[in-house]
Amino acid sequence: MRVVEVTAYGGPEVLRMARRPEPEAGDVPGKVRVRLKAAGVNQADVRIRAGLYADAVGDLKPPFVLGTDFAGKLLDPVPGMAPGTRVAGTVPWYALLNGEGTYAEVIWVDPEWLAAIPEDVEYTVAASVPLASATAQQGLDRLALPAGATLLVTGGSTVVGRFAVQHAHAAGLRVVAVAHEGDEAELRILGADHAVPRGTPEEVLARVREVAPEGVDGIFDGALFGGGTLPLLKDGGVFAAIAPDRIPPAERNIRVEVVRATPDAARLKETLQKVADRELLTRVADVLPLEEVAEAHRRAEAGHRPGRIVLLI
Repeated sequence: MRVVEVTAYGGPEVLRMARRPEPEAGDVPGKVRVRLKAAGVNQADVRIRAGLYADAVGDLKPPFVLGTDFAGKLLDPVPGMAPGTRVAGTVPWYALLNGEGTYAEVIWVDPEWLAAIPEDVEYTVAASVPLASATAQQGLDRLALPAGATLLVTGGSTVVGRFAVQHAHAAGLRVVAVAHEGDEAELRILGADHAVPRGTPEEVLARVREVAPEGVDGIFDGALFGGGTLPLLKDGGVFAAIAPDRIPPAERNIRVEVVRATPDAARLKETLQKVADRELLTRVADVLPLEEVAEAHRRAEAGHRPGRIVLLI
């Protein structure tokens, strides 16, 4: 089967197509196979490939296969789902650290990672959902803000940020989102009470202070700003970091939470149904064939445009 391997740490050119034996039924106890139709390209993939997380991945060295989000067809039966069922899920790449990701034609998965895809949701859309929604939901769990509290979402235009805005609004939070220029109106539709355009750290601080002069109770750092937004946080507030290299030092009794999403099939099933019902919105920026994975990474690094880049397999 075809896979994409990271052959060394570096730029997109280190991503190479390779061939590996296709998994056979029953080879891995407790796991089942999924034949992939689509896989998401996440910012974590880009940063791992570049070597920015080399310390965090421990003894794992290239060559390895990246990728967490997937959508495809189930090959083996699991309780409640027959072979051929359209499924989506997240491979907990960081927890496993075995170098077996979703940039591949067939993968092994734990049945507990899987959720059926509703009929009217395309594979590419389904592949944009699992990790982003789980990161947003579990980040909000860690923040544990009460209804009525003010939350700043940086990176509001990203897939994760858009889910964070929508889930936070549903939880009754007052949401201030930092958006790509031109996305402000859309983010307000998604539930942001205020949307301010991106800019330099100083510009962002000034713009947020205009709409939240009293400060914010929590920050969901979807833009990897790190400590740059801490001056906006009230004493005793809480900061959710989604990148291990963007953890700000604690100060003023601020609580810092690191979010590394884990698979949650029940929540994913609910989220996918809400996407099907248009109660939740996701965004696919580009769809590229697996062979063009290097270009997909170039676009992701360049901020090609907001939304998940998806590989068609």
